[in-house]
Amino acid sequence: MRLVSLNTAMPSAVTFGAQSVETGINKEAVRRPLRLGTEQLEGDGQGDRVHHGGPDKAVCAYAAEHYPYWQEKLGKDLPRGAFGENFTLEGMTEDQVHIGDIFAVGSAKVQITQPRQPCYKLAGKHEVADLVLQVQQTGYTGYYFRVLEEGTVEAGQELQLVQRHPLAVTVAEANRLQYKDKKDYEGIRRLLAVEALSDSWRESFEKRLAAGQDA
Repeated sequence: MRLVSLNTAMPSAVTFGAQSVETGINKEAVRRPLRLGTEQLEGDGQGDRVHHGGPDKAVCAYAAEHYPYWQEKLGKDLPRGAFGENFTLEGMTEDQVHIGDIFAVGSAKVQITQPRQPCYKLAGKHEVADLVLQVQQTGYTGYYFRVLEEGTVEAGQELQLVQRHPLAVTVAEANRLQYKDKKDYEGIRRLLAVEALSDSWRESFEKRLAAGQDA
């Protein structure tokens, strides 16, 4: 497991169609050590702090293994950070890691909290109207980390598994419940039993479960 690329961007005004928005999606690779704090990576920022960033989504991660698929699908070369991720990772796809898994990288310690939910800004960046739906359907979403211990990280470093969550609910399984099998209430209960699940995903699934029980 390796941190292939470390990517950052400060928010800037970007025009998508007729709309101008502040976004930090245009990440670029950084080839020096960076400080990783509990809210975000040094030199990084989010234009929409309601839906991006914060303790549960301090680091956005994406698997390097997905890049060949998207390069063929989109018909262009894609630099690391093309999916708005801070960490481009090797050996850590959505079916290989679990909500609640804890990893050491550099002098920091991080924990997976939820899958990444792509938004329209990703579609706008690549000028593909249905890209969000494509990402959801493939399951190649990426995921978020919270920072348990602040520290310094650098591209090329190995990630060491500190603790595998005992319930072993993969990021891929969480995506399945979110987008495909929305009425798998047993699966939802299992996901909700993972105490490390982000607050936003917990609230969403608790509402879905309650609605299903009342139906």
